[in-house]
Amino acid sequence: MTLRPFHLAFPVHDLAAARAFYGGVLGCAEGRSSDRWIDFDLQGHQIVAHLDPAARAVAVENAVDGHSVPVPHFGVVLTMPGWEAMAARVAAAGVRFGIEPHVRFRGRAGEQATMFFCDPSGNALEFKAFGDDAMLFATDEEEVTI
Repeated sequence: MTLRPFHLAFPVHDLAAARAFYGGVLGCAEGRSSDRWIDFDLQGHQIVAHLDPAARAVAVENAVDGHSVPVPHFGVVLTMPGWEAMAARVAAAGVRFGIEPHVRFRGRAGEQATMFFCDPSGNALEFKAFGDDAMLFATDEEEVTI
């Protein structure tokens, strides 16, 4: 099966700040835009920042592997080299990580590299990578060979 791109629309309080973050920091190519929204290419997926001057992120967190994970959040599963490059790019831009880049579930099913940070409007993003993409939907019952 060939994966198809997903589409996600989300609120931002400032389009110029969204353009600088998604285009400049994350390196997303810009598609169509207006004075109310901007299309971005996030690793082949269409994300759309829609202007809502009153937009405020919801501060809900769930405990996952000893960290407080922000909900909602979105992102992309990258290759390990792509994940490492993204972590370096975000750190070099001075973006504060909500959860620093690290490996979660080490030695267990679903082992993954992950990091969380927010855009200027407070939307939480997670980028992750697997040493073995077959672990993407692994369950705790599965054997892990590393």
